[in-house]
Amino acid sequence: MRAALLILLLASALRTGAATLTLIAPVDYEVIQRESWDSGFIQITGELSEAAGRGGVVEVRIITDGVTNKWEKLSGAVQGVKIGGKVRAAAGGWHRVEVRVTNAGNALADAAVEHVGIGEVFVVTGQSNSGNHGEEKQSTKTGLVCAWDGKGWGPANDPQPGASGGRGSFMPPLGDLLATRFKVPIGFIACGAGGTSVREWLPKGATFTNPPTVLGNVQQRVDGQWESKGRLFENLVARMKQAGPNGFRAVLWHQGESDANQADPTRTLAGSLYREYLGTIIRESRREIGWRAPWFVALASYHVPGDEGSPDLRAAQASLWKDGTALEGPDSDALKGSLRENGGQGVHFSGPGLREHAARWADQVAPWLELQKNLKRP
Repeated sequence: MRAALLILLLASALRTGAATLTLIAPVDYEVIQRESWDSGFIQITGELSEAAGRGGVVEVRIITDGVTNKWEKLSGAVQGVKIGGKVRAAAGGWHRVEVRVTNAGNALADAAVEHVGIGEVFVVTGQSNSGNHGEEKQSTKTGLVCAWDGKGWGPANDPQPGASGGRGSFMPPLGDLLATRFKVPIGFIACGAGGTSVREWLPKGATFTNPPTVLGNVQQRVDGQWESKGRLFENLVARMKQAGPNGFRAVLWHQGESDANQADPTRTLAGSLYREYLGTIIRESRREIGWRAPWFVALASYHVPGDEGSPDLRAAQASLWKDGTALEGPDSDALKGSLRENGGQGVHFSGPGLREHAARWADQVAPWLELQKNLKRP
């Protein structure tokens, strides 16, 4: 008798909407890589405070720019207190996503997320000029550019979560340029590490004869060879995997300064080895994540006035475009004078330099992105 009474009380609570629904995904300000040019899938996962019982139904409604779509039954199921499934949404945003659970027409629980975007997501990595080492912090002007911090999303105002440094980056202005051109939100997953050599980004155990200038991510073996500890590579792969299969459009790689023209010549990396090592990083990261993610590789070897680039390293970087391993990134070595910090005397970019760097990236990425309109994702 007591058990029957408890069941009746639970059913009554659910009929009156007393249960609560906690959404795990999507999260506020999330940017989801579009699956086709016009749309993408929003993954819905959540948990009810009480089981919905047999016959529980999950429905989703999307509101965009004041236009409210009809309730749509989620292509998933209720499993006890767990809900899950996905719904297709138009490219763009911000979308308000409303989720409700019903049973036999009775409302049980509901929840909503205010800002969900279907757009373009990029992984940004390399050394300091791929991170937060610019002279002036930047912020998004469109409000359509967001960053992933490993646990959630938020507006991509500097410093970017996941990358080293506490100052400015090129990501907010780049995102604004792309969002304005393509009319979709832009998301960044940043994991650049200042001062790093390409050798430090190799998978764990990869060996080389001469170490980089900074030794924190490498170690010497008993046979005298040096090897990567693999920490940067593992972090990069982990960040890629968090986005899911085909969960970002491309990797933007900006690195090379710490391999070019080092004060100790034995720490300078030959172009042929740079090409080999970066090729390994690209191939192995693709193998780890299980799909062929495109990579853009910039020309990056500038230090200071009088040491304005390494032809050997630049040729190595360009060779990866020519053989199809990577796509052509910008020539950031060409950004000099007032576009560099400390009145043109530094290796990092000034405020105008960060914005020009963003424009150069947009010049390379946007035309390629246009070509993806009629291509289906693998």
